[in-house]
Amino acid sequence: MPDIQLRFHKDMLVLSAPVSAALRRAGLDTARDLEFTLLFEPDVVEEAYRLESIAGAQCLVAATGGVTPARLAAVSMDGRGADVVEAALETLRPFRPQHVLASLEPCGLPLDKSSKASMTENRDQYARAARLFAGKELDGFLLEGFASCADLMCALAGLRKVTDAPVLASVDVDGEGVLANGRDTLEEACAVMADFEASAAGFATAAGQEEACALARRAAAACDLPLVASLVVRRRDARQQGPTAENPYYCPDALVAAADALRAAGVQFLRAVGDATPAYTGALAATTAGLDVAAVSAGDAAEEEARAQALDALAAQMRERVSAALGTLAAETDAAAATLTPEERAAAESADAPGPTALDSAAPSGAAASIASPSISEKALAADDAAPGSSALSSDASSDAASVSSADASEEASAAGAGRS
Repeated sequence: MPDIQLRFHKDMLVLSAPVSAALRRAGLDTARDLEFTLLFEPDVVEEAYRLESIAGAQCLVAATGGVTPARLAAVSMDGRGADVVEAALETLRPFRPQHVLASLEPCGLPLDKSSKASMTENRDQYARAARLFAGKELDGFLLEGFASCADLMCALAGLRKVTDAPVLASVDVDGEGVLANGRDTLEEACAVMADFEASAAGFATAAGQEEACALARRAAAACDLPLVASLVVRRRDARQQGPTAENPYYCPDALVAAADALRAAGVQFLRAVGDATPAYTGALAATTAGLDVAAVSAGDAAEEEARAQALDALAAQMRERVSAALGTLAAETDAAAATLTPEERAAAESADAPGPTALDSAAPSGAAASIASPSISEKALAADDAAPGSSALSSDASSDAASVSSADASEEASAAGAGRS
């Protein structure tokens, strides 16, 4: 497997979707049975990875998110961490992926960031999980599903305590860039990733394409690390006519435009999560196949983000001004109307009522209109009279009449001469 670090800031790469979604569709309770399935029915998991590999994912993510000691204890797998890790990596070997990443999710222990003992215990959970991968064939780790900066800090510190392998870190955020705990922000999480030597910084969001691109620009402005963007598929709906705010990634085709836009925003690693199927992974892989990472510097990202914020602020200011002006005009109109007497109000209403126009008064009506306006048949006859053929007939008729008049005059003259004789 090539060293994934050699491809940072260079090649677009797609990560496989979590196999837990495919196993849930098969009827498994992955919250309790994922590790059991890996150990005793690995062919079920292997089939899910087969489809992801066929879809074109360059990075297969091993299903090892729950191998921290606390998570294993919760599913009655104490002491089986090494077996689970070996089984998870074994399911990937038949497909010879370009890169293998080991997933690590939050350990689930209560965390008090003001308590050193609590922070140390959480850090050691991730350190003990990382030791399970010693000597294994993998390219790095993927920290995913984190909802607070404190938990992310413990995970990064624990991994860096035992390994210098590449670590891709991701936090769950909403469209506004707020983490799932409702307090921390994406910029704060990126600062933690940079401070604790994460190899790539990322986020997972169910927000739409424009919001996801804005988040990518904010992350690029906050740190100079390769970016990871995971798009959460809430629900697959073949009857949905288009993306909505509640379900923007309703079908795999919706990820084509999103992949292009995220690449333009500087993202290198793309992933479909949630209720994603291998078709979603295929859409991302087909869109970015053979492409390089778009060159977007931190300064450019910060400038673009500042410009977008300035435009948003200007639009909001203009909306407020228009609303204020409309409200003032309505108040002035109501005040003026209140000062009118009933007679003035009636006169104003009669003046506003539409009256007859000059054309209406000038136009003839009734029989006079029919007499004054020639009918269609009369116009046709007039046109016939004006035609060249009708002019020739009129000339012939005039000549005949003149000849008859001359003959009559000659006869009368002859009769008068005979009388005088």
